[in-house]
Amino acid sequence: MSHFHDPAAGLRAGERGKVGRMALRYRDEKPASSKTKARFDRQAWLLLVVNGFFAVANALSGTFVNVYMWKTKNDFALIGWFAFTAQLAGGLTFWLAGKWVKEHNKMNSLRLGVAVSALFYLLVLILQQRAVHYVILLGAVQGIAFGLFWLAFNVVYFEVTGPDNRDRFNGWAGLLGSLSGMVAPWVSGLLITRLGDTNGYRFVFAMSLGVFVAGAVFSFFLKKRKVPGVYDWLHGFKVIASDGNPWRRVSLALVAQGIREGVFGFMIALLVYVATRNEWNVGNFSLLTSAVALVSYWLIGRLLKPAYRKWGMLVGAVMIVLVIVPFFWRINYATLLVFGVGVALFMPLYSIPMTSSVFDLIGKDERSAKLRVEYVVFRELALTAGRMIGTLLFIAVVSRTTAPHAVSWLLLGIGSSPIAAWLLMKNRLAGVKWTESR
Repeated sequence: MSHFHDPAAGLRAGERGKVGRMALRYRDEKPASSKTKARFDRQAWLLLVVNGFFAVANALSGTFVNVYMWKTKNDFALIGWFAFTAQLAGGLTFWLAGKWVKEHNKMNSLRLGVAVSALFYLLVLILQQRAVHYVILLGAVQGIAFGLFWLAFNVVYFEVTGPDNRDRFNGWAGLLGSLSGMVAPWVSGLLITRLGDTNGYRFVFAMSLGVFVAGAVFSFFLKKRKVPGVYDWLHGFKVIASDGNPWRRVSLALVAQGIREGVFGFMIALLVYVATRNEWNVGNFSLLTSAVALVSYWLIGRLLKPAYRKWGMLVGAVMIVLVIVPFFWRINYATLLVFGVGVALFMPLYSIPMTSSVFDLIGKDERSAKLRVEYVVFRELALTAGRMIGTLLFIAVVSRTTAPHAVSWLLLGIGSSPIAAWLLMKNRLAGVKWTESR
């Protein structure tokens, strides 16, 4: 789970014709012109608002949770185990809660995710400096919260968008995430600096609780859509066992995507603090990089067309790897800024095509769309597997050495996984028809 607003973290067009009509059917809309279909309905805007509240609450405090623990105990491996536990708990929650979301009420899953997120920050407030002794508990609580929220969010996201407006929705989601990451951490860093460690962290964590409550209130205006059928616990594994199934390559691409997410989601903000020893600098870093990401997500979300996905994603993947290279000179605030601004500029080119093309595959026909909960769960399990692999590699290296050169090679190795994701997805991005064995 990401605890830092990586400029990547936005969401976290393809086939037309029949797919567009099917997507509209599951959104309870009547067929309309292409221009009309590209617009958002009230439910899509509400989902963006709920996502915005969730992003603000996590950006206020999530950016500083790892810093808070680091100040008590300077141990990269400890932070890694906290992230790993959250990833494991999140993946298991996705899989187990899938039955609840499909057969009962997915909106309650979303609301409970918000509530458990609030519980996480309440626990941090209660434990204070003792939090470092409870990283497994805290990681599990945060993982459960993220799992419950994002499972429901992704299913609703599929239902309220279609191939004609999915890239645009992802652009807006990335824009809101960037805006949250721009303002909220800067405000938090300023408050912590002005109020002092104890009072500052308490106030910031309390602010997150309030924002989570507001997000839960807005979630009650989202419509509950019935998902047909009974939850298939092993559907994802059956799919990849089928010869010639496109999900084999897609799942490997998602694992590759997760490898980078698992480490960069928590490591960059921590490196900024280690380099500067000042929370306000962490906030300033997030302010600048998220401002760039805001513009980038807005532009790319509007301009990127399905026909450009293949080469757009390649450019994005290559560039977010190249911006790691300055770390080999030195890991300091300047090189971290080069990295952060570079990722903010090019991550949307990578993440928007990746997200949209996978969800387009989920909605490719009526049979697939009816299994949307299972496919959303499977997508998250693949991402989680990648995150856990990346985090375990991180823990293995930093447990032996934290020498700057070793950390740079580690970040380059893990950070190169988006290129592997592109190689696995390039045919899908180019619109090649992949047949599915039944």
